[in-house]
Amino acid sequence: MGNKVTIKKASETIGVSPDTIRRWGKRGLVKSSRSKQNYRIFDLDEIKSLNNNYLHNNKHTGKYKILKNGKPTKYTSIELFAGAGGTALGFENAGINHTLLVELDKHAVGTLRRNRPDWRVVGEDIRNVSFIEEKADIVQGGFPCQAFSYAGQKKGFGDTRGTLFFEFARAVKEIKPKIAIGENVRGLLRHDNGRTLNTMIKTLQALEYSVGYKLLRSQYLDVPQKRERLIIVAVRKDLNLPILVPKEKNYIIPIKEVLRNVPESAGIEYNEKKKFYLDLVPQGGCWRHLPIELQKTYMGKSFFSGGGKTGMARRLSWDEPSLTLTCHPAQKQTERCHPSETRPLNVREYARIQTFPDDWTFEGSITSQYKQIGNAVPVNLGFHIAQCAIAILRKKPNPMTMEELTPVRNLDQTDEITLFPDVSS
Repeated sequence: MGNKVTIKKASETIGVSPDTIRRWGKRGLVKSSRSKQNYRIFDLDEIKSLNNNYLHNNKHTGKYKILKNGKPTKYTSIELFAGAGGTALGFENAGINHTLLVELDKHAVGTLRRNRPDWRVVGEDIRNVSFIEEKADIVQGGFPCQAFSYAGQKKGFGDTRGTLFFEFARAVKEIKPKIAIGENVRGLLRHDNGRTLNTMIKTLQALEYSVGYKLLRSQYLDVPQKRERLIIVAVRKDLNLPILVPKEKNYIIPIKEVLRNVPESAGIEYNEKKKFYLDLVPQGGCWRHLPIELQKTYMGKSFFSGGGKTGMARRLSWDEPSLTLTCHPAQKQTERCHPSETRPLNVREYARIQTFPDDWTFEGSITSQYKQIGNAVPVNLGFHIAQCAIAILRKKPNPMTMEELTPVRNLDQTDEITLFPDVSS
């Protein structure tokens, strides 16, 4: 990164107020860090780029593209909890070959088979799948977080028995890949006061893997969406491999870059009552931009409760990455209204924002398609993770695009669980 400056210096240089820059930081448009004196500092070149390229003109910058390496590698991967194929497609685009994909949801299985009939897709509950005969360099899986639990009396595998992470760990134990990559939501960092994450780390360490983790912010990794994913990278100790994760870029991609000439597709519509309210919300606004009496009517009892509730009656902005896509674009708490039309984002718009190509089709009902896309890891994020996996296997880190993590200290199975710090910056 270039010249690091304080908010005051940045505001003086580009002629905007310090509060404006603070808002940019809160909205995820620019990155910030802390100085040794605990001042919030920004990269001046990044702020200039944001100000010039995205906020004050409509010039097409050409940043949006679905990333592809174009060079197949010899490396192989097994994809667990494959969903609609976001990570798997990102890995394929980086040149990694899949030997197996496992997914339970029948519509997601249909999506995988329709788009990649040559992939070996097992539509089965992972608990019923044996991996003893499988081989791969990489095992990757976004294990669902709903069932996380911690059994305080147990040790090792017993701590996670009954959760889907345990099935991920079982696959790693049976396959013995060179690299295991798990990903999940930001909340895993603090779930059960950090015990859940610590238990996962200890489990992988017990399998003789060195482990590191990092919170990745998709909006700085070629994804037009403010979506955070926690990535856990484990490498086999006997191989002495580095632990690498993607390094954030110094630019963002606003959705005006993404929704140009998007194909027509199906989507849900608002009822007349909801449309009335959303018609009054400006681009980038939410319920707080309604007249006060309409705020009270729309919000009901929630108007008087605490919290920002800025996802309610929320209209996206052309000049920013999208908010995190959910499984439904018109839920009251997490509204995803089109920037200029009063309607929810449709299916192909959802897919574009998740960096799926336009020819990647989704099986099932409209509701199922939204769910598959909303649950997916963005394809470009999967690509960047895969590029790091390839560099790990080759022992050739690229310091321009990758960061090497120091492995978490080896946690003895009798260690008291402690909360690890948030390592997003």
